[in-house]
Amino acid sequence: MYSVDFVSQHRLYDGILYFIRHDSAATTTPMSATVFVPDVAEQRSDAPFPALYWLSGLTCTANNFTEKAGAYRKASELGLIIVAPDTSPRGELVANDPASDLGQGAGFYVDALQSPWKAHYQMETYVTRDLIEAIEANFPAAPGKRGIFGHSMGGHGALTLAMNHAHLYRSVSAFAPISSPMHAPWGEKSLSNYLGHDRSAWERYDASVLLGKGMGKAFDDILIDQGLQDPFLESQLKTELLEQAAATAGQKLTVRYRDGYDHSYYFIQSFIDDHIAFHAQRLK
Repeated sequence: MYSVDFVSQHRLYDGILYFIRHDSAATTTPMSATVFVPDVAEQRSDAPFPALYWLSGLTCTANNFTEKAGAYRKASELGLIIVAPDTSPRGELVANDPASDLGQGAGFYVDALQSPWKAHYQMETYVTRDLIEAIEANFPAAPGKRGIFGHSMGGHGALTLAMNHAHLYRSVSAFAPISSPMHAPWGEKSLSNYLGHDRSAWERYDASVLLGKGMGKAFDDILIDQGLQDPFLESQLKTELLEQAAATAGQKLTVRYRDGYDHSYYFIQSFIDDHIAFHAQRLK
C-alpha cells in the first residue's frame, strides 16, 4: 500500500528532489508528488527529519511549487523535507469540468459527497492519510513532526486540514488563502458541487468558521502573507474574515500585508524563506 514509484530525481542545494507516483486508496488513482530531501536527512537515518507539506492552488500540479517557489535552498539549510502533492486525482475516468474550474487541478482539499466527484475526489483523506503514510514509509520523515502550508486554494487547504487534523501537524501557514470559501465565488462553486447545497456541511472547510470556533488553539501562531495588489483579495480571499475570526477566538494570527505584491509565484518566492523558517522553528 505504501510503495512509491520513483519517476526521476535531481540533485540541488545539497539534497535530492524526487518526482514520485504512488497509489492512493482514498482517490483510487495514482497520485503524483515531489519530495525534497536534504543530504543531512539521508545521512542520519537514526534521526528522521521534519517534513513540511505544501498544497498548491487552483489549476496547479505537483510541479508548480517545485519549479517556481525557490524553496529548496532554505529547506536544505534548515534540514527540512518538503513534500508537494498534486491538487487532484487525474485520469481519463476521473470526473472533470475544466470550463467551470472544477475537477482535475481543482480538488479543493475536501472529501466530496456528491456524484460524480465522490468516486475519486477524496483529497482531505488523501493528504492527511495516504500521502503521509507513503512519505513516512519511503523517506526519512519523522512521524509527529509535520507542518503544512499552501497558496490560494492550497492555503485554504492548509488552514482547514491543519485545524481539522491538529493531531497531525505542529505548524501551519499560508500565502493568499481563500479565507472563507462560504463567502467567496470560488468556494461556493466548489463546495456546492463537491458537498451539495447544505451549507452546514461546508463549515468544516471554511478556515474562518473553524478559527472562530477556537479550532486553531493547537498552534501558537498562524502566519499569513497577503499581497495588497492581489486582484482576488476583495472578491475571493477575504483575509479580513480570518482576522475577525481570530480576534473572536483569541487566536494568535500574524497577517502580513505586502504592498505591491500580487497572487503569483513571484510573491511566493519573495517570502518563502520566511515561511520555511517559521515552520522549522516549530518543527525542531
